[in-house]
Amino acid sequence: MRKGAKAAIIGSVFAVMVGGAGYGAFNVVTALDGNDSAGGPAPVKTGPPSGAEVEETSAKFLAAWGKGDAAKAATYTNYASQAEGLLAGYRADAHLTGVRITPGTPSGASVPFSVKATVSFEGKSKPLAYDSELTVVRGQTTGKALVDWKPSVVHPDLKEGDTLVTGESASPPIEAVDRNNVVLTAEKYPSLGPILDALREKYGDDAGGTAGIELAIHHASEGTGDTTLLTLAQGKPGKLRTTLSASAQSAAEKAVARYAESSVVAVKPSTGEVLAVANHRADGFNAAFLGKLAPGSTMKIISAATFIDNGITTATGPATCPDSAVSESQTFHNLPGMAPQLNATLSDSFSRSCNTAFVKYADEVKVDSLTNEAEQRFGLGRNNWKTGIESFDGSVPASGGPDTAANLIGQGQVQMCPLNMASVTATAMTGVFRQPVIVSPGLDHREIATAKGLPPGTVAQLRTMMNRTAVSGTAAQVMAGLTGRIGAKTGSAEVDAQSRSNSWFTGYRNDIAAAAMTQQGGHGVDAAGPIVAAVLRTGA
Repeated sequence: MRKGAKAAIIGSVFAVMVGGAGYGAFNVVTALDGNDSAGGPAPVKTGPPSGAEVEETSAKFLAAWGKGDAAKAATYTNYASQAEGLLAGYRADAHLTGVRITPGTPSGASVPFSVKATVSFEGKSKPLAYDSELTVVRGQTTGKALVDWKPSVVHPDLKEGDTLVTGESASPPIEAVDRNNVVLTAEKYPSLGPILDALREKYGDDAGGTAGIELAIHHASEGTGDTTLLTLAQGKPGKLRTTLSASAQSAAEKAVARYAESSVVAVKPSTGEVLAVANHRADGFNAAFLGKLAPGSTMKIISAATFIDNGITTATGPATCPDSAVSESQTFHNLPGMAPQLNATLSDSFSRSCNTAFVKYADEVKVDSLTNEAEQRFGLGRNNWKTGIESFDGSVPASGGPDTAANLIGQGQVQMCPLNMASVTATAMTGVFRQPVIVSPGLDHREIATAKGLPPGTVAQLRTMMNRTAVSGTAAQVMAGLTGRIGAKTGSAEVDAQSRSNSWFTGYRNDIAAAAMTQQGGHGVDAAGPIVAAVLRTGA
């Protein structure tokens, strides 16, 4: 909440997070019609609104909004109660005056329009101009032509639950810099925008700056900093040093831009410092740090460590790879085209990413063995990571039945984000769990998470298997040309109702480890792999 400004929440119906297939998905209750008051019986029209109805409804809505009559404008929408609250706050809380709205040429039921206004607060004012769009739909109960209400009608960057306010900024501005003192801006590194907002919210006061006066979006999502739209009076930025590397961040931004719904994180294994974090998503969600999806076969790094540390098998020990394997009456298969290998070692099956080899050991793994390995050795799943911004620590629950086998191959109940898998790779490479951080814990004296890490013998075997995967296994094509100490693991995760699997890939090169995920990206080498390889090539 911004200082000196009263915020009107957009509507009274809040979003509910949906688990499962997607990041940042919401169920939002929507009304069937626009008028909250009952009227007399009238003929109910059906079908799409006509061109004349689109023009008439949009014109009346925009005219009422422009005049500041929020109650009247809301009656032209299909969710009057939510619309009135935000439209009233447009003047009362955002302090926008002299509003002039110019409609464009309709395209079917959609009407683009431009907004010009003046933002005024405590004797300071500035002009504001932006474009937006509305859509006219048929009310389902009255048959009236109504504006389909969405917060983005008022401003394209508004989402459900957001607040548009003008006042003294909640946090002083920051000048974020990378590990080499290079200034990091959202203009140069677009996917850092939400992360820089979050850093400002948390560290603005500590960085030594002074607050300014701004028009901003106060986001409903917890841990998401305000997004500044217009600055009326400059505050004094405080300098905030991050662990990021401008070169790695630039490579990450370019790499994810090639694949929709992609995220990547790179860390420095010797310190746990985050070198890059990038997202290319339509919803703007920081899936790199907060995503919760099954990681597919990248999970086999932890599973292989579980086998080794519990004396079940070793890298050179048996891990037969048949066509199929049954666990708790559920049949598991390998990817199409994988030939069986009945005399395979764990290293063989790891580098080929054979599912059945891991599933066949499900009966020898205790219900909590994988969970204990993830928590005690890799530092996952304890909800105690303090990276500097909000993040997810991964989840490997103790699941019995067929989920034991499914968890071993990164399906079932296991959930990860690229941050988690980059950390897993760093731990496998060094043997030491170093909790990832994007800002030094010395700045705010926060206590970071610890774990006991891996025995040297386990590390040696994991590195050998990951190197083999990178040199001659499933990751060889993607990792080709990378020099130095390298290793990798591919993964794909099947998701119900998706035509393609989620693509996962994690790898390391010298003192940089990276992991990426692309929703519906296919196999690990199809999308996530090229992203990781591009980041590894920078050497950070």
